Amino acid sequence: MFRLKATMSCSSTVTMKKSLPPVQSQSSESDSGGVDQVYNQSIIVPPTAMSIADGFEKNDHSWFVNSPIPTDLSIQVQDITFTVHKYPLVSKSSYIGRLEIQPSISNFGYELKLENFPGGPEAFEIILKFCYGLTLDLNPSNIAPLRCASEFLEMSEELDDGNLISKTEAFLTFVVLSSWKDTITVLKSCETLSPWAENLQIVRRCCDSIAWKASRDNSTIGDTVNDEGCWFDDVASLRIDHFMRIITAIGARGTKPEIIGKCIMQYAERWLPGMDVELEGPRGYGYGKNELQFSILIGRKEDEGIEHSQEQKSIIESLVSILPPQPGAVPCKFLLKMLKMAMVYSASQALISELEKRVGMMLENANVNDLLIPNYKREDQGKFVNSLEQRTMHDIEVIQRIVEYFLMHEQEQQQLPQTTGKSSVSKLLDSYLTEVAKDPNLSITKFQVLAEALPEKARTCDDGLYGAIDTYLKAHPLLSEHDRKRLCRIMNCGKLSLDACLHAAQNDRLPLRTVIQVLFCEQIKIRAAMQGKEAVASGNSSEQEITQTSTKTEIMTLRAELENVKTQMTELQRDYFELQHEYGKKNNKHMNRSAWNFGWTKIRTSALFHRKSEGNLSGQEHKIPNSLGHKMNFRRRLSMS
Repeated sequence: MFRLKATMSCSSTVTMKKSLPPVQSQSSESDSGGVDQVYNQSIIVPPTAMSIADGFEKNDHSWFVNSPIPTDLSIQVQDITFTVHKYPLVSKSSYIGRLEIQPSISNFGYELKLENFPGGPEAFEIILKFCYGLTLDLNPSNIAPLRCASEFLEMSEELDDGNLISKTEAFLTFVVLSSWKDTITVLKSCETLSPWAENLQIVRRCCDSIAWKASRDNSTIGDTVNDEGCWFDDVASLRIDHFMRIITAIGARGTKPEIIGKCIMQYAERWLPGMDVELEGPRGYGYGKNELQFSILIGRKEDEGIEHSQEQKSIIESLVSILPPQPGAVPCKFLLKMLKMAMVYSASQALISELEKRVGMMLENANVNDLLIPNYKREDQGKFVNSLEQRTMHDIEVIQRIVEYFLMHEQEQQQLPQTTGKSSVSKLLDSYLTEVAKDPNLSITKFQVLAEALPEKARTCDDGLYGAIDTYLKAHPLLSEHDRKRLCRIMNCGKLSLDACLHAAQNDRLPLRTVIQVLFCEQIKIRAAMQGKEAVASGNSSEQEITQTSTKTEIMTLRAELENVKTQMTELQRDYFELQHEYGKKNNKHMNRSAWNFGWTKIRTSALFHRKSEGNLSGQEHKIPNSLGHKMNFRRRLSMS
């Protein structure tokens, strides 16, 4: 055969086709010993085609044939120039045979430039060796480029039996598509062959083959996939458009939504590494020049530019578009991570709303830490917005919309039991409120709106809501009395447990009216508990005989506590009325003095008035401590209760 010299590898990729007028060729015997002669664009075919080449050599940017017969054609593919004979190519390629090849300026022969050649110089080099009669080495890595390049050069059976189109097509159909790994390799090689690979249906056939193998109980013809994770890894390594086509084909074959969801999650984990990035350091708040200091990691390097952001955004939008519609296909945690990434990369509002709806449909399965979405809002240049309303640590509006979608979904599913879902969501929301209440920039309006997002009947117990309100009062010690009353009106004191009532009765941060309501509710609960124990004791005679002594003791204890609470309530009411009376007397005195102030100016300057005023002041000094004593007694009784 042929002697091959040491070669160097070139790496480039090309595509595009140039259409030129056809050229007629005819062959005749030559008197010059088989040397190609070109006359009026006709070719004299040598008697033996195999005798025109002794070997091949390659330099940095040139590839040429060692032959005693002079070469007559120079073909440029990207930055590589191939110096060859015209006849071997014309005998295999209809495209080159039709070209109107221009004579070389250097009188070397003829020159041709193939622009946008599929597969680049590597594929063209293999085709040249095939044209010169060398054995063709087909493998999964080069089969797709060679199939596209042979179509470009029109190497069909009309010119020669067993031409390159038929050889590559047979290898692709009967060898590659029967193997899982080979199909994955071919599909990866098609990423640089658009639109040729699409037009020749290579991508479609590979995607269909992978989908068919993946949906057949994890087994394939020719090799076996024993674990779901194996084919998950292979499919997750593909480009996003190919991945979408495979997932769509797998779903059309009836694969379980949970399996599709796992595959999508693995793809997201591989291509969106920022999904697992949390806030730096412990969850807390620092101050610097009266500004909230925090940092948000978005899972990408600082030197990555707009192109990378657009790629990440495209991946997010594509993955969301192929998520199975079933609520249990992917966990709520994954949806919330995707929502964070969509907000970071400024995805469309429609996509963000779609994710919020999906989270709302399964909000009862969420975790508090997953709901803590950073308030990452950027301008066009990617800077933080500095307005006070947008400097809160977490994005409250997103959670509010998610809760609204949850209530809408619950309303649509009215025929199903709703108590468990709403009860778990109410606990989740109260825990979330406790976390975000630590933010000093969180307004009372946002806190109140989110706390009242759920209907009152959704909460069977308001202990969690009371804890959130108490946390907010701790983080905002400068709240006015009006705002504290407004905040405490959110909770229902009647839904507090006995432990919560005991804590609230001793809480100095709560308004006085709220403390009185808590004590009243505590009294009612004690009475109800006592009556319940009496009913149980009278209803079960056998148990009453066994536990009669302990039951009587508990009843007597509850009665004593009830009498004590009644006494304390009476004293609290009396102290409250006394405080109101003292406050009214002081206001009346102040009004009387203001009314007669102008008329008695001269009398107040006299010595007699000074003596009387001193006496009055001394009397008032005795009265003020008396009133303060009443207040201290009132607070002391509160703490005792």
